[in-house]
Formats: sequence, structure tokens, C-alpha cells
Amino acid sequence: MNLTRIQQKLDATPTKYALFYQPTGGEPHFLFNQLVFKSASLIKVPILLSWLALERDGEVSRQEMCDLDSEKQVAGAGFAHKMDARKLPFADVLLMMIATSDNLCTNLVIQHIGLERLNRVFTEHLGLKQTTCQRKLMDYEARERGLDNWVQAEECIHFYEWIEKLESQERQWVESLLQSTVDSALLLRNIPRDGIDFYHKTGSMEGTLHDWGYTRDCRLFLLTNEVAGEPPIFEIFGALGEFMLRLPA
Repeated sequence: MNLTRIQQKLDATPTKYALFYQPTGGEPHFLFNQLVFKSASLIKVPILLSWLALERDGEVSRQEMCDLDSEKQVAGAGFAHKMDARKLPFADVLLMMIATSDNLCTNLVIQHIGLERLNRVFTEHLGLKQTTCQRKLMDYEARERGLDNWVQAEECIHFYEWIEKLESQERQWVESLLQSTVDSALLLRNIPRDGIDFYHKTGSMEGTLHDWGYTRDCRLFLLTNEVAGEPPIFEIFGALGEFMLRLPA
């Protein structure tokens, strides 16, 4: 299934979407009928990049210990709220934020950075104008007040550029986290287990499915909001991943 056919399928499905694909050294393809999306867990990518920006300035440290009980215990994705160990270095907290999309760990990182400072780093360091973190994860009261987390599709393209600009050790660490993402239900759903090195982060909540990532051969993401029925969208994610991730460089 090529990009034209995938776009036809997306256009025939009642959903808002943005699809980006670029083979390494090749021309980018950007298809969309919406640009700003509820982020679900995809907001954790700019949070991770913000941590690195602050760490470069000596304002945070992965080696600092984090008290898992210092934040309201939330469930959803991840299992940190169930662990016997209640103190971990932030390096492990950040790992679980990405690998298992742990919501408690994400909120601990947000708490440690501070919501206002986090958004300032988004703007001043990452150059993000419409990608914003307005609330902690699983904060339904804030959501009812109209606060949410948002990603802008064109700005998601810049995440790739930021990762490429990282120092070698920083990039190796970030990629070790992204490669540890356990969710294979979207772009990887038709790819044999361990069949490809895909550095990615997914996000999902009611009406929202995202998968953003890259291999050494391509950059690829599909963002969707207002998903009325998940099975057709799962099929599109699977077909897109199967076709694009297996293309030669």
C-alpha cells in the first residue's frame, strides 16, 4: 500500500490526521487535514528533550534521586505506582516515562522541572510555539477546566532535528529510551517482533492514536484525533508501518 492509497483510506475515515514520511536523504512527504492534536503520551518526547536542555545547563541531573511518593499516585500507563522500590534515580524515572509511558513518572518529571519552566524550555530552547504542556497526566479536573497537552504536527518534525543535534552520548541515551518503547500496536503491528530498530513513542487515549519515530532509513509519524472507530485506524497504522519501514534506504 503506497502513500496515495493510505491517504485515500485516511480521507475516507472520519478522523483528523497528520502523516509525515521522509526516507533518509530523500524528499519529505507531509499529508494532513489537521495540524494541532491532543498529545496523549506523545508530549513525553519534548519533555525528554527539555530535560536534556536543562541538564546541559546543570539545572537537573539524571543521577538525582526521585521519591515516587512525592506526587499523587496515578495509574493508566505504567506500573511505577505499584513498585515496592519508592526511590529511584531520575534516569530510571525517565526510562519508564518513555518505555512504558508511565504517567506517574511523567508527572514526577513535570513536578521536578515545574510546569511553567517546562513550557519556557519548549519555547526558548526547542522553538516550539504550539506544542504545550498545560496539565499533568491523568489530571481529569484540569481537563474539565479546559487545560490539555497539545502537539503541533509540523513541530513534531523538529523533534528529529533536535535529536540529531545532540551530543553523541546524549543521543545514544535518548535512542536507548525510544528503542525501549514497549507499545507495538500501531506502526509496528505488522512488523515481526524484533524485526526492525525503530526509535519511537506512541500516544493513545479515547479518540487519539499517535506513533512518532524513525529508523536509520526513514522518519515516520501518524497522528490522529477524533477517531470514531479504532479498527480501521489500526489497519492504516499497520499498513503504513509495514510499507514504509521496510522500504530500502
